[in-house]
Amino acid sequence: MLGERDPGLQPERTRLAWRRTTLAGTVVAVLAGKAGVAGGASGSVLAAGAVCCVGWVGVLTVAHRRIRRLAGDSREPERLAVRWAVGVVVCVLLTAGGGVGVVLG
Repeated sequence: MLGERDPGLQPERTRLAWRRTTLAGTVVAVLAGKAGVAGGASGSVLAAGAVCCVGWVGVLTVAHRRIRRLAGDSREPERLAVRWAVGVVVCVLLTAGGGVGVVLG
């Protein structure tokens, strides 16, 4: 029927979105590392690279936890808690900021 919603589609789309987010974070971390190595490793570049890596690991942790929860069972998945949402936003900002710091440093 046209008006019915398949409850299995939304969790699948959300899992795929988390995977894209982790892939984007990985690309930022790798490119920041490449820029840091190519530009010479000063103290500020190493610090920015460390911030980038810490943010990337945080994003991976939250994303992996969320992907496991979404793949768990056929019930409707629970909402992402506010503290985890804030945590992933902070980690994304750390990753991006660290990447920019490496490139500009």
